[in-house]
Amino acid sequence: MESPRVGMDNAVVVRAAETLLDGGSPYADKRFLYLPGAVFAAVPQTAVAERVLFYAVPVGTALLVLVGVALALRIFEVRADSRLAVAVIAGLGVFLPFHGLVHLGNWTVVSAVAFPAALLLARRERWCAAAGVIGAAIALKPMLVPLLLLFVLARRWRALAVAVGVPAVVSTLAALAMPRPGLFFTRTLPFLLHGQDAYARPFDASWPAVLPRLGVPQPVAFGLAVLAAGTVLFFARARWRAGGNAELRLVECASLLMLAAFLVSRPSFLHYMLVVLPSLVASVVVRGAAARSVWFWLALLPQFIGVHWPYLEGSRRHAFKDIVMITGVAGALCLHTWRGRGGLPGGAADEVTVSGRVYSLRSDRDSPNHADRSEMR
Repeated sequence: MESPRVGMDNAVVVRAAETLLDGGSPYADKRFLYLPGAVFAAVPQTAVAERVLFYAVPVGTALLVLVGVALALRIFEVRADSRLAVAVIAGLGVFLPFHGLVHLGNWTVVSAVAFPAALLLARRERWCAAAGVIGAAIALKPMLVPLLLLFVLARRWRALAVAVGVPAVVSTLAALAMPRPGLFFTRTLPFLLHGQDAYARPFDASWPAVLPRLGVPQPVAFGLAVLAAGTVLFFARARWRAGGNAELRLVECASLLMLAAFLVSRPSFLHYMLVVLPSLVASVVVRGAAARSVWFWLALLPQFIGVHWPYLEGSRRHAFKDIVMITGVAGALCLHTWRGRGGLPGGAADEVTVSGRVYSLRSDRDSPNHADRSEMR
């Protein structure tokens, strides 16, 4: 299989914007899968030389991921110059989903920034602002639609109206400004519902896409996927009702909502996990977090560069590793919720105890009594 070109996914959106400027419909290209607002957001890139975009898009994508990491850390009041931040950034360097996202220039990076930004605002009780961020991200790429359920669980009806209204208004206005917007329903949606084409299908890590490759009949695979997603949604509701640490509650519940969608929706690519993973990893500073479970990290292990898995290294079989990651992380969070651990009292939120020694995850100047504690090494 031919290797994806650098910035290939971003190029699809830019090409759609160029088609619009030429008087055509962006949805004439079946590979353009975003909402109408994304077309206008990509218009400025049409004035940039293709050679410049070749180098700028990967750099910009990587920087946006780092912004998302910084926001995820701030949810738990961890500084961007902390030891944990350094560890996360170092981990990204050997993490395959990060490499894939940067290489493709996929607009999933918008959701990777909006997810922690919205949770940070919600933690500060600015729910309508959080809804505005989610709505704006959905207007570009509808990945964060499952987070609408977070406002339902929190009974923040005004914020829910904002989160629904922003993409609805933006998409309507953008659709009215382009020719033949109806192609989105007659061409794009059927293309998505059928799992895209032969080129993209091997990379799809959702249950309805992977299980048939293992010999499971398609109807049975879809039924199992719906059952799995429903189970994860059940645990998302249970996690919200369990309470506990407020920041951890937000992050784990929101992550479960997203993971439920990743299990059943098509397509579901490995870089989608960068939406939820930075916030989950940042939650390791909270005692009782699911991210402190060995099962959470075992699910991520296949995605680290240098960890070789026989028969699964080719691009056509990579989805088998990806489904292990998505399902494993979802399972770790569900198990954590079932055991009723939601941020246990006692112990500083920014410290880890190993063999009787206390290690700080923050910088020395942020850690109380840091002179009496061991540094994280």
